[in-house]
Amino acid sequence: MKKWSATVTKNSDALDLEPGVFKKSDSKAIAASLKRSAEASTRRKGDSYQSAMSMLNFYINRAGKNLPERQKTVLNQAKVELRKIYKSG
Repeated sequence: MKKWSATVTKNSDALDLEPGVFKKSDSKAIAASLKRSAEASTRRKGDSYQSAMSMLNFYINRAGKNLPERQKTVLNQAKVELRKIYKSG
């Protein structure tokens, strides 16, 4: 793998994510996918909410300046949606 972040995502206690999850334009779909991945994962260390939010933050931070503003907005809204999903049970 070219980038260390891809290696970390694949080989660490990261979640097994749906392909292209962070490229989606629907923040609710991103949040729902992250929740499914977190709950299905056997490799996570913390609870499913913590793991899902960590992966989202990791992606946003790694993409940095290369992340288009529109997608950054969608991903930040996905954080809000993730909080809502977990708060409602």
